[in-house]
Amino acid sequence: MRTTVSLLSSAAGATSTPLVDGTIGRYLSHVVEQHRHREALVACHQDYRATYGEMWELTDRIARGLLARGVRRGDRVAVWSASRFEWVAVQYATARVGAILVCVNPMYQASELSYVLTHSEASVLLMSERFRDNDCAEILRSIRSQCQSLREVIVFETDWHDFLHDGTQVPPEALAVAEQALCADDPINIQYTSGTTGRPKGAVLTHRNILNNARLVCGGIKFTEHDRVCVPVPLFHCFGMVLGSLGTHCYGATLVLPEESFSAASTMTAVERERCTAIYGVPTMFISELEFQRSNDVVVSSLRTGLIGGAPCPPDLREKIRTHLHVTELSVVCGMTETSPISTQVLPDDPADKRDHSVGRPTPHVEVKIVDPGTDKVVPVGAVGEQCTRGYSVMAGYWNNTAATDEVLDPDGWMHTGDLATMDEDGYVTLVGRMKEMIIRGGENIYPREIEELLRTHPHINDAYVIGVPDERLGEQVMAWVRLQEDSQETSSEDLAAFCAGKITRSKIPAFWRFASTFPTTASGKIQKYRLRELAIEEQKMRTPVAPRTHSEAL
Repeated sequence: MRTTVSLLSSAAGATSTPLVDGTIGRYLSHVVEQHRHREALVACHQDYRATYGEMWELTDRIARGLLARGVRRGDRVAVWSASRFEWVAVQYATARVGAILVCVNPMYQASELSYVLTHSEASVLLMSERFRDNDCAEILRSIRSQCQSLREVIVFETDWHDFLHDGTQVPPEALAVAEQALCADDPINIQYTSGTTGRPKGAVLTHRNILNNARLVCGGIKFTEHDRVCVPVPLFHCFGMVLGSLGTHCYGATLVLPEESFSAASTMTAVERERCTAIYGVPTMFISELEFQRSNDVVVSSLRTGLIGGAPCPPDLREKIRTHLHVTELSVVCGMTETSPISTQVLPDDPADKRDHSVGRPTPHVEVKIVDPGTDKVVPVGAVGEQCTRGYSVMAGYWNNTAATDEVLDPDGWMHTGDLATMDEDGYVTLVGRMKEMIIRGGENIYPREIEELLRTHPHINDAYVIGVPDERLGEQVMAWVRLQEDSQETSSEDLAAFCAGKITRSKIPAFWRFASTFPTTASGKIQKYRLRELAIEEQKMRTPVAPRTHSEAL
């Protein structure tokens, strides 16, 4: 992939591969014609298998079932469920009728569910009866009266067959007419952000956004119809539904869902039994898989490639994935929901130093620049600034929230990501951190990522996250949350502070340490740093700098 770049931090991805100017339904129909008898979908936990022909027939029946229930172009159809074969089929069926798929986190509680259904004005909800300890049916009952637009609820466990039967009452010609009316720029998906500050915002994505992102990113790791892709990341998240289901099926490959939600054991078992050639995950998932592999003496030899993203991925973890999981063509991807989601990608054949220490170059048809947050002027190569992204992948806006849209999308189409980054002379981007996570200690800007990457090189540390906590004298102080290797529980905070000495300036060495066996995460596996800060403040641990520690503390 060629990238154009200047002495300023501005680069553009290649344009040799043209964008697709069509809808998801039309594109996939051609894939189905070519690969009708190949295996398309395996849901291990449901003992379900389908060829492309069978999967397409199911989406046809679901699409006609939606038409029978009065769903039309632009209507919002919500799915409240963990990963299962029905989720994938509903994703494609809504695209074929022109409905806007609203992805709902299966861990949502009553107030969260009520907000998303009401804000999106969803008219139909497809859902599971329960997920883990979540009694979804009961939660819905408790807030149903608040959702004035919701007219239909289809529960997978009890209503599915009747719903599919309804589809037989709608002639195929009606679906064909609905599909012909659609265009590439139609909104097709609303992805709600995690909402770490205020209410979640709904990023509106189009056919053009997600179809092209799926094609181009998965094309970067050379998917073919012979690949079998293990996707343990949740489908309700952009990573799962764009790069997972759609990215896999754009190339006639096989999508393997190992479990409803992530389990290292289920994932490794699926890879082994299904002879998967590719695997996806966020860093915490890969760390768990490596631990499981080591503890259970599991050998996986079928893997070739994979995608890792969603959180910082240190060089040593990248090397362990390549070496121990045999993902020799690992690709690091980086972006955000609002960019469909990927903007930069490390390709397997990138130079070793770029491959291990960057998040790659702009993907095809995407522009990236690094600007001074105060002036919006492009900074010189190597300088820290805010990453901005422009191109086909940028969202249409936030649903029913013009003010929030205007805050992040400027008149020239640049998405202001909130990521602090640098760019080198070859166009490779290196993340420094989030603007909101930057620690200001006594007037000095400190970037947590630098400290985290150092701590992860310690032989006794499994994972580490750095936050800023309030300090009366300095404004903020540095605090590290650390998870140790199981056989290194006697390592103390004094040991770790000594390890940092001489490697980073004294002001960056954490003044406060917290040892934990787990970290709070979102359902998609991202670490909730704001929760780490809240917990630190609640417990007031920061009042005793570098306190010696002799036993492990759990959250």
